[in-house]
Amino acid sequence: MLRRPNIVWIVTTQWRAQACGYAGDPNARTPWLDALASESTNYPQAVTPHPMGPQARAALLTGKLCPLNGVSDYWDPLPVDQRTIAHAMRERGYTTAFFGKWHLAERDRDVALVGEAHAKMLVPEQRRGGFEFWEGFESGFLINDPWLHGTRLAEPRHFKGYQSDVVGERAARWMQESHGAPYFCVVSLEPPHPPYDAPAPHLKAYDAGAIVLRANVPRGGETEAQARRELAGYYRHLEATDRAVGRLLAEIGLGETVVVFTSVHGDMHGSHGHFRKGWPYEESVRVPLLVRHPAGAPKTDGSIVSLVDLPAMTVAWAEQKEWSSTRQTAWISIPKASALAKQCPFAWHGSRGARQKQIRVEPSAAAAAAGERPTELRFDLAADPFELCRLE
Repeated sequence: MLRRPNIVWIVTTQWRAQACGYAGDPNARTPWLDALASESTNYPQAVTPHPMGPQARAALLTGKLCPLNGVSDYWDPLPVDQRTIAHAMRERGYTTAFFGKWHLAERDRDVALVGEAHAKMLVPEQRRGGFEFWEGFESGFLINDPWLHGTRLAEPRHFKGYQSDVVGERAARWMQESHGAPYFCVVSLEPPHPPYDAPAPHLKAYDAGAIVLRANVPRGGETEAQARRELAGYYRHLEATDRAVGRLLAEIGLGETVVVFTSVHGDMHGSHGHFRKGWPYEESVRVPLLVRHPAGAPKTDGSIVSLVDLPAMTVAWAEQKEWSSTRQTAWISIPKASALAKQCPFAWHGSRGARQKQIRVEPSAAAAAAGERPTELRFDLAADPFELCRLE
Protein backbone atom coordinates (compact mmCIF):
# COMPACT_ATOMS: atom_id res chain seq x y z
CA MET A 1 0.00 0.00 0.00
CA LEU A 2 1.19 3.51 -0.81
CA ARG A 3 1.95 5.74 2.13
CA ARG A 4 -0.47 8.61 2.70
CA PRO A 5 -0.29 10.68 -0.47
CA ASN A 6 0.54 14.32 -0.86
CA ILE A 7 -2.52 16.14 -2.21
CA VAL A 8 -2.53 19.18 -4.49
CA TRP A 9 -5.53 21.18 -5.63
CA ILE A 10 -4.96 23.32 -8.73
CA VAL A 11 -7.88 25.74 -8.84
CA THR A 12 -8.36 28.16 -11.74
CA THR A 13 -10.93 30.92 -12.25
CA GLN A 14 -13.50 31.19 -15.05
CA TRP A 15 -12.31 28.02 -16.85
CA ARG A 16 -15.51 26.42 -18.08
CA ALA A 17 -15.71 22.64 -18.46
CA GLN A 18 -16.26 22.82 -22.19
CA ALA A 19 -13.01 24.75 -22.84
CA CYS A 20 -10.47 21.90 -22.76
CA GLY A 21 -8.87 19.94 -25.56
CA TYR A 22 -9.76 16.64 -23.88
CA ALA A 23 -13.40 17.82 -23.69
CA GLY A 24 -13.49 18.29 -27.46
CA ASP A 25 -13.16 22.08 -27.72
CA PRO A 26 -11.60 22.76 -31.16
CA ASN A 27 -10.26 26.14 -29.98
CA ALA A 28 -8.42 24.92 -26.86
CA ARG A 29 -4.68 24.29 -26.90
CA THR A 30 -4.26 22.42 -23.61
CA PRO A 31 -1.67 19.68 -24.16
CA TRP A 32 -0.65 19.45 -20.49
CA LEU A 33 -4.20 19.09 -19.23
CA ASP A 34 -4.99 16.65 -22.02
CA ALA A 35 -2.06 14.54 -20.79
CA LEU A 36 -3.24 14.85 -17.19
CA ALA A 37 -6.76 13.81 -18.23
CA SER A 38 -5.36 10.67 -19.88
CA GLU A 39 -4.07 9.60 -16.43
CA SER A 40 -7.00 10.82 -14.32
CA THR A 41 -10.57 10.25 -13.32
CA ASN A 42 -12.50 12.77 -15.38
CA TYR A 43 -15.81 13.99 -13.91
CA PRO A 44 -17.66 15.49 -16.92
CA GLN A 45 -20.79 16.20 -14.83
CA ALA A 46 -18.93 18.29 -12.22
CA VAL A 47 -20.48 21.62 -11.25
CA THR A 48 -19.74 24.59 -9.06
CA PRO A 49 -22.37 25.07 -6.36
CA HIS A 50 -22.24 28.85 -6.85
CA PRO A 51 -20.91 30.28 -10.14
CA MET A 52 -19.43 33.42 -8.52
CA GLY A 53 -15.90 33.66 -7.12
CA PRO A 54 -16.18 34.27 -3.36
CA GLN A 55 -19.23 32.06 -2.88
CA ALA A 56 -17.65 29.21 -4.86
CA ARG A 57 -14.36 29.50 -2.96
CA ALA A 58 -16.15 29.50 0.38
CA ALA A 59 -18.04 26.32 -0.54
CA LEU A 60 -14.89 24.70 -1.93
CA LEU A 61 -12.86 25.32 1.23
CA THR A 62 -15.56 24.56 3.80
CA GLY A 63 -17.54 21.78 2.15
CA LYS A 64 -20.66 23.78 3.00
CA LEU A 65 -23.07 25.54 0.68
CA CYS A 66 -23.58 29.28 0.86
CA PRO A 67 -24.89 30.88 3.03
CA LEU A 68 -24.41 28.05 5.55
CA ASN A 69 -20.66 28.79 5.54
CA GLY A 70 -21.23 32.45 6.38
CA VAL A 71 -20.82 33.78 2.83
CA SER A 72 -23.86 34.93 0.88
CA ASP A 73 -22.98 38.13 -0.96
CA TYR A 74 -19.99 38.78 -3.24
CA TRP A 75 -18.53 41.08 -0.57
CA ASP A 76 -18.92 38.75 2.40
CA PRO A 77 -15.62 37.58 3.94
CA LEU A 78 -15.20 34.01 5.13
CA PRO A 79 -15.88 34.12 8.90
CA VAL A 80 -12.76 33.84 11.03
CA ASP A 81 -14.20 30.90 12.99
CA GLN A 82 -15.37 28.94 9.94
CA ARG A 83 -13.83 25.46 9.74
CA THR A 84 -12.11 24.60 6.42
CA ILE A 85 -10.40 21.69 4.69
CA ALA A 86 -7.11 23.03 6.11
CA HIS A 87 -8.29 22.32 9.66
CA ALA A 88 -9.43 18.82 8.72
CA MET A 89 -6.14 17.98 7.02
CA ARG A 90 -4.01 19.35 9.86
CA GLU A 91 -5.94 17.07 12.25
CA ARG A 92 -4.91 14.17 10.03
CA GLY A 93 -1.22 15.00 10.26
CA TYR A 94 -0.86 16.95 7.01
CA THR A 95 1.21 20.07 6.51
CA THR A 96 -1.05 22.61 4.77
CA ALA A 97 -0.31 25.46 2.36
CA PHE A 98 -2.19 27.89 0.16
CA PHE A 99 -0.75 29.86 -2.77
CA GLY A 100 -2.40 32.46 -4.97
CA LYS A 101 -5.80 34.10 -5.19
CA TRP A 102 -7.81 34.16 -1.94
CA HIS A 103 -10.86 36.40 -2.59
CA LEU A 104 -12.39 35.69 0.83
CA ALA A 105 -11.12 38.52 3.03
CA GLU A 106 -12.76 41.85 3.81
CA ARG A 107 -12.50 44.06 0.73
CA ASP A 108 -12.80 47.79 0.25
CA ARG A 109 -15.91 48.49 -1.84
CA ASP A 110 -14.79 52.04 -2.56
CA VAL A 111 -11.75 51.19 -4.70
CA ALA A 112 -11.60 49.68 -8.17
CA LEU A 113 -11.96 45.92 -8.34
CA VAL A 114 -9.23 45.72 -10.98
CA GLY A 115 -5.86 47.06 -9.91
CA GLU A 116 -3.25 47.19 -7.19
CA ALA A 117 -5.53 48.30 -4.32
CA HIS A 118 -7.08 44.85 -3.85
CA ALA A 119 -3.96 43.05 -5.10
CA LYS A 120 -1.85 44.62 -2.32
CA MET A 121 -4.49 44.38 0.41
CA LEU A 122 -3.16 42.47 3.41
CA VAL A 123 -5.02 39.32 4.41
CA PRO A 124 -4.42 38.95 8.17
CA GLU A 125 -3.29 35.57 9.47
CA GLN A 126 -6.58 34.88 11.24
CA ARG A 127 -8.42 35.24 7.91
CA ARG A 128 -6.31 32.70 5.99
CA GLY A 129 -8.61 29.74 6.52
CA GLY A 130 -6.41 27.80 8.93
CA PHE A 131 -3.58 27.13 6.47
CA GLU A 132 -0.18 26.83 8.17
CA PHE A 133 1.64 28.36 5.21
CA TRP A 134 -0.12 31.05 3.18
CA GLU A 135 1.22 33.17 0.34
CA GLY A 136 -1.08 34.97 -2.01
CA PHE A 137 -3.21 38.00 -2.74
CA GLU A 138 -6.79 38.97 -2.04
CA SER A 139 -7.88 39.79 -5.60
CA GLY A 140 -7.14 42.64 -8.04
CA PHE A 141 -7.19 40.66 -11.30
CA LEU A 142 -3.55 41.40 -12.19
CA ILE A 143 -2.93 38.61 -14.68
CA ASN A 144 0.65 39.78 -15.03
CA ASP A 145 3.17 40.94 -12.40
CA PRO A 146 1.25 39.93 -9.23
CA TRP A 147 1.74 41.21 -5.70
CA LEU A 148 2.17 38.47 -3.09
CA HIS A 149 2.36 38.50 0.70
CA GLY A 150 2.00 35.97 3.48
CA THR A 151 3.95 33.71 5.81
CA ARG A 152 7.40 34.65 4.48
CA LEU A 153 6.45 38.01 2.99
CA ALA A 154 5.25 40.40 5.67
CA GLU A 155 4.54 43.14 3.12
CA PRO A 156 3.26 42.78 -0.46
CA ARG A 157 6.09 42.10 -2.87
CA HIS A 158 5.90 42.72 -6.61
CA PHE A 159 6.82 39.72 -8.79
CA LYS A 160 7.50 40.06 -12.50
CA GLY A 161 5.96 37.50 -14.80
CA TYR A 162 2.73 35.84 -15.80
CA GLN A 163 0.65 35.25 -12.67
CA SER A 164 0.09 31.51 -13.23
CA ASP A 165 3.83 31.03 -13.76
CA VAL A 166 4.81 33.03 -10.67
CA VAL A 167 2.33 31.36 -8.32
CA GLY A 168 3.02 27.91 -9.72
CA GLU A 169 6.78 28.29 -9.40
CA ARG A 170 6.58 29.45 -5.80
CA ALA A 171 4.16 26.67 -4.89
CA ALA A 172 6.43 24.09 -6.52
CA ARG A 173 9.41 25.41 -4.58
CA TRP A 174 7.49 25.00 -1.30
CA MET A 175 6.40 21.47 -2.24
CA GLN A 176 10.03 20.53 -2.96
CA GLU A 177 10.99 21.37 0.64
CA SER A 178 11.15 18.70 3.32
CA HIS A 179 8.06 18.96 5.55
CA GLY A 180 8.38 15.81 7.68
CA ALA A 181 4.79 14.89 6.85
CA PRO A 182 2.59 14.56 3.78
CA TYR A 183 1.36 17.90 2.51
CA PHE A 184 -1.91 19.33 1.29
CA CYS A 185 -1.41 22.34 -0.98
CA VAL A 186 -3.91 24.57 -2.78
CA VAL A 187 -2.58 26.41 -5.85
CA SER A 188 -5.18 29.07 -6.69
CA LEU A 189 -4.73 30.73 -10.11
CA GLU A 190 -6.68 33.72 -11.40
CA PRO A 191 -6.42 33.14 -15.19
CA PRO A 192 -8.31 32.74 -17.43
CA HIS A 193 -10.29 35.44 -15.61
CA PRO A 194 -10.65 38.78 -17.44
CA PRO A 195 -9.25 41.21 -18.49
CA TYR A 196 -9.03 38.95 -21.52
CA ASP A 197 -6.93 41.44 -23.46
CA ALA A 198 -4.13 41.22 -20.88
CA PRO A 199 -0.89 39.93 -22.43
CA ALA A 200 0.01 36.25 -22.20
CA PRO A 201 3.75 36.09 -22.86
CA HIS A 202 5.40 34.07 -25.63
CA LEU A 203 2.16 32.82 -27.13
CA LYS A 204 0.73 33.44 -30.56
CA ALA A 205 -2.47 35.48 -30.62
CA TYR A 206 -5.69 33.69 -31.56
CA ASP A 207 -7.64 34.72 -34.64
CA ALA A 208 -11.01 36.00 -33.39
CA GLY A 209 -12.65 35.27 -36.72
CA ALA A 210 -11.59 31.63 -36.62
CA ILE A 211 -12.99 30.91 -33.15
CA VAL A 212 -15.62 28.15 -33.24
CA LEU A 213 -18.58 29.44 -31.23
CA ARG A 214 -21.02 27.34 -29.25
CA ALA A 215 -24.40 26.74 -30.87
CA ASN A 216 -26.23 28.93 -28.33
CA VAL A 217 -24.28 32.13 -29.11
CA PRO A 218 -26.52 34.49 -31.16
CA ARG A 219 -24.98 35.17 -34.56
CA GLY A 220 -24.65 38.30 -36.65
CA GLY A 221 -24.57 41.09 -34.09
CA GLU A 222 -22.55 42.67 -31.29
CA THR A 223 -22.94 39.60 -29.06
CA GLU A 224 -21.06 37.48 -31.60
CA ALA A 225 -18.47 40.20 -32.15
CA GLN A 226 -17.82 40.59 -28.41
CA ALA A 227 -17.71 36.82 -27.90
CA ARG A 228 -15.09 36.45 -30.63
CA ARG A 229 -12.95 39.30 -29.28
CA GLU A 230 -13.01 38.02 -25.73
CA LEU A 231 -12.63 34.34 -26.60
CA ALA A 232 -9.48 35.10 -28.59
CA GLY A 233 -7.92 36.40 -25.37
CA TYR A 234 -9.57 33.75 -23.22
CA TYR A 235 -8.09 30.84 -25.15
CA ARG A 236 -4.69 32.46 -25.09
CA HIS A 237 -4.87 32.61 -21.28
CA LEU A 238 -6.06 28.99 -21.16
CA GLU A 239 -2.98 28.00 -23.14
CA ALA A 240 -0.68 30.07 -20.93
CA THR A 241 -2.14 28.58 -17.74
CA ASP A 242 -2.07 25.06 -19.18
CA ARG A 243 1.65 25.62 -19.76
CA ALA A 244 2.10 26.85 -16.16
CA VAL A 245 0.24 23.80 -14.82
CA GLY A 246 2.52 21.57 -16.87
CA ARG A 247 5.61 23.20 -15.39
CA LEU A 248 4.21 22.83 -11.87
CA LEU A 249 3.46 19.12 -12.35
CA ALA A 250 6.91 18.50 -13.82
CA GLU A 251 8.53 20.05 -10.74
CA ILE A 252 6.67 18.31 -7.92
CA GLY A 253 6.83 14.61 -8.83
CA LEU A 254 3.63 12.60 -9.10
CA GLY A 255 4.63 9.19 -7.75
CA GLU A 256 2.91 9.70 -4.38
CA THR A 257 0.76 12.75 -5.08
CA VAL A 258 -2.96 13.14 -5.75
CA VAL A 259 -3.52 16.01 -8.19
CA VAL A 260 -6.87 17.75 -8.58
CA PHE A 261 -7.52 20.22 -11.39
CA THR A 262 -10.68 22.33 -11.43
CA SER A 263 -12.12 25.85 -11.62
CA VAL A 264 -14.41 27.82 -9.32
CA HIS A 265 -16.84 28.65 -12.15
CA GLY A 266 -17.11 29.11 -15.91
CA ASP A 267 -17.97 31.98 -18.26
CA MET A 268 -20.89 32.51 -20.62
CA HIS A 269 -18.90 34.11 -23.49
CA GLY A 270 -22.03 35.10 -25.38
CA SER A 271 -24.06 31.92 -24.85
CA HIS A 272 -27.75 32.88 -24.55
CA GLY A 273 -26.60 36.46 -25.16
CA HIS A 274 -24.86 36.68 -21.76
CA PHE A 275 -21.30 37.21 -20.59
CA ARG A 276 -19.27 36.47 -17.45
CA LYS A 277 -20.53 34.27 -14.60
CA GLY A 278 -23.33 33.91 -12.09
CA TRP A 279 -25.83 32.62 -14.66
CA PRO A 280 -27.62 29.27 -14.19
CA TYR A 281 -26.56 27.93 -17.61
CA GLU A 282 -24.05 25.16 -18.32
CA GLU A 283 -21.28 27.47 -19.53
CA SER A 284 -21.29 29.19 -16.14
CA VAL A 285 -22.10 26.23 -13.88
CA ARG A 286 -20.11 23.28 -15.26
CA VAL A 287 -16.41 23.14 -14.38
CA PRO A 288 -13.53 20.82 -15.27
CA LEU A 289 -12.66 18.27 -12.61
CA LEU A 290 -9.74 15.88 -13.02
CA VAL A 291 -8.36 13.70 -10.22
CA ARG A 292 -5.07 11.91 -10.79
CA HIS A 293 -4.50 9.39 -8.00
CA PRO A 294 -1.24 7.40 -8.01
CA ALA A 295 -3.19 4.25 -7.07
CA GLY A 296 -6.02 4.81 -9.55
CA ALA A 297 -6.54 3.96 -13.21
CA PRO A 298 -7.74 6.57 -15.72
CA LYS A 299 -11.49 6.56 -16.31
CA THR A 300 -14.51 8.73 -16.93
CA ASP A 301 -16.93 8.95 -14.00
CA GLY A 302 -20.35 10.30 -14.93
CA SER A 303 -21.42 10.82 -11.30
CA ILE A 304 -22.93 14.11 -10.23
CA VAL A 305 -20.13 15.84 -8.32
CA SER A 306 -19.97 19.37 -6.90
CA LEU A 307 -16.99 21.39 -5.75
CA VAL A 308 -18.60 21.25 -2.31
CA ASP A 309 -17.68 17.53 -2.32
CA LEU A 310 -13.95 18.13 -2.69
CA PRO A 311 -13.18 18.42 1.05
CA ALA A 312 -14.82 15.03 1.73
CA MET A 313 -13.00 13.50 -1.23
CA THR A 314 -9.70 14.89 0.04
CA VAL A 315 -10.18 13.63 3.57
CA ALA A 316 -10.95 10.18 2.15
CA TRP A 317 -7.68 10.17 0.19
CA ALA A 318 -5.80 11.28 3.32
CA GLU A 319 -7.34 8.39 5.23
CA GLN A 320 -6.64 6.02 2.31
CA LYS A 321 -10.32 5.30 1.84
CA GLU A 322 -12.48 5.07 -1.26
CA TRP A 323 -14.80 7.95 -2.12
CA SER A 324 -17.73 7.88 -4.51
CA SER A 325 -20.62 10.21 -5.18
CA THR A 326 -24.09 9.20 -4.04
CA ARG A 327 -25.75 12.29 -5.49
CA GLN A 328 -28.54 12.17 -8.04
CA THR A 329 -28.57 15.96 -8.30
CA ALA A 330 -26.35 18.84 -7.18
CA TRP A 331 -27.61 22.06 -5.59
CA ILE A 332 -26.64 25.18 -7.54
CA SER A 333 -27.45 28.78 -6.67
CA ILE A 334 -26.62 32.44 -6.49
CA PRO A 335 -27.95 33.16 -2.99
CA LYS A 336 -27.95 36.93 -3.36
CA ALA A 337 -28.29 39.08 -6.48
CA SER A 338 -25.12 40.81 -7.64
CA ALA A 339 -24.86 44.49 -8.52
CA LEU A 340 -21.55 43.96 -10.32
CA ALA A 341 -21.51 45.02 -13.96
CA LYS A 342 -21.90 42.28 -16.60
CA GLN A 343 -22.70 39.54 -14.06
CA CYS A 344 -26.02 37.77 -13.53
CA PRO A 345 -28.23 40.42 -11.86
CA PHE A 346 -30.70 38.13 -10.06
CA ALA A 347 -30.70 35.50 -7.31
CA TRP A 348 -31.67 31.95 -8.19
CA HIS A 349 -31.47 28.39 -6.89
CA GLY A 350 -32.14 24.92 -8.14
CA SER A 351 -30.75 21.50 -8.93
CA ARG A 352 -28.79 19.90 -11.72
CA GLY A 353 -28.83 16.21 -12.52
CA ALA A 354 -27.30 14.24 -15.36
CA ARG A 355 -30.44 14.85 -17.40
CA GLN A 356 -32.61 17.57 -15.86
CA LYS A 357 -31.91 21.04 -14.57
CA GLN A 358 -34.55 22.93 -12.59
CA ILE A 359 -34.01 26.56 -11.61
CA ARG A 360 -36.18 29.06 -9.71
CA VAL A 361 -35.29 32.66 -10.52
CA GLU A 362 -36.25 35.13 -7.82
CA PRO A 363 -37.62 38.57 -8.82
CA SER A 364 -35.88 41.68 -7.58
CA ALA A 365 -37.23 43.28 -4.40
CA ALA A 366 -38.93 45.99 -6.45
CA ALA A 367 -40.44 43.46 -8.87
CA ALA A 368 -41.63 41.26 -6.01
CA ALA A 369 -43.26 44.27 -4.36
CA ALA A 370 -45.06 44.92 -7.64
CA GLY A 371 -46.43 41.39 -7.63
CA GLU A 372 -43.97 39.64 -9.94
CA ARG A 373 -43.61 35.94 -9.18
CA PRO A 374 -40.51 33.73 -9.45
CA THR A 375 -39.67 32.28 -12.86
CA GLU A 376 -39.09 28.57 -13.36
CA LEU A 377 -36.46 27.29 -15.81
CA ARG A 378 -36.34 23.60 -16.72
CA PHE A 379 -34.12 21.90 -19.28
CA ASP A 380 -33.55 18.36 -20.53
CA LEU A 381 -29.75 18.40 -20.69
CA ALA A 382 -29.49 15.03 -22.41
CA ALA A 383 -31.75 16.00 -25.30
CA ASP A 384 -30.90 19.71 -25.27
CA PRO A 385 -27.29 20.22 -24.06
CA PHE A 386 -27.22 23.85 -25.24
CA GLU A 387 -30.40 24.66 -23.24
CA LEU A 388 -32.19 26.11 -26.23
CA CYS A 389 -35.68 24.80 -25.36
CA ARG A 390 -37.27 25.42 -21.97
CA LEU A 391 -39.53 22.65 -20.74
CA GLU A 392 -43.02 23.64 -19.72
